[in-house]
Amino acid sequence: MSEDVIQLENVWKIFGKNAEQAMKAVKEEGLDKAAVLKRFGCVVGIADVSFTVPRGEIFCIMGLSGSGKSTLIRHFNRLIEPSSGTVKVLDHNMSELDPKALRQVRAKDIGMVFQHMALLPHRTVLDNVAFPLEVQGIAKSKRWDISLHALSLVNLTGFEYRLPHQLSGGMKQRVGLARALASDPEVLLMDEPFSALDPLIRHELQNQFVDLTKTLQKTTIFITHDLDEAIRIGDRIAIMKDGRLIQIGTPEQIVMNPADDYVADFVKGISNLKLINARSIMLDINTDTLPSDIDIAAAPRADQETNLEGLIDISITSNLPIIITDAMGKDIGVVNKNTLLKGIKGDE
Repeated sequence: MSEDVIQLENVWKIFGKNAEQAMKAVKEEGLDKAAVLKRFGCVVGIADVSFTVPRGEIFCIMGLSGSGKSTLIRHFNRLIEPSSGTVKVLDHNMSELDPKALRQVRAKDIGMVFQHMALLPHRTVLDNVAFPLEVQGIAKSKRWDISLHALSLVNLTGFEYRLPHQLSGGMKQRVGLARALASDPEVLLMDEPFSALDPLIRHELQNQFVDLTKTLQKTTIFITHDLDEAIRIGDRIAIMKDGRLIQIGTPEQIVMNPADDYVADFVKGISNLKLINARSIMLDINTDTLPSDIDIAAAPRADQETNLEGLIDISITSNLPIIITDAMGKDIGVVNKNTLLKGIKGDE
């Protein structure tokens, strides 16, 4: 099996009764979104999107309302059929699956969590989590054992027999996550699951979600319109506009090297202090970067993943440059006061 759990190649989605003619014209004439709407009365939802997501990665897709991010996520479990292009999940070409195979992939391999959880109001928390397993025909005792374990993963032990109306908003989202985890899917699709929550609860669930998915090694597509959220939880971020991917990169790459003015506007209010690490700003260790009279053994040291905030704290305690080390403890670089200030300013 490929290490790329999700693979998209030249995916288009055009909505409207003349979608086939519009798609043909796009390929033959290179029409843009406005031209497609004017000539065919069709809306381009997704425009020539290609990317891969390796196993265990949290891949955030973000953009403003109408950018196409929620349309895109529904292609992964074929709630929406592409007009053109290929969508593969766990080496399954989703468009080629027959109805039975598609149901199996949706039930066992892909879990989805929405902003509004649509919990069954007359069922307890335990029964809500167990419901997908019930649909699969799993025996009650086994599905309850599985569901109890899923609830323990999201810290809801003790709430098994509450009804949804007895839960807070954050608890309901945890029930939704537990329900998605109960079938032990390899892929999680998260469509703005925390956007309606209060900031403190949202932050708590974001941290818990990251810890949980990393521990369980779930490959995750996470939709959000909030760059702070994307930076906090994403291994990589894809920024969308008008159905197209404008830039894909790590949070650090997105903030430090925006692809265009649109991305730059997105990231202009983001602080570098917790985002940029020593590896990105350090200088090579040589006679040009270290004073000739320095005792290198006495200089403070920091791991290459230490962020700017951590480097500032170290710099305050010493007048010497900071020696940067790799994962094995080997000296690989140096950060002096001037380099640190440039990193803080964003001109590294």
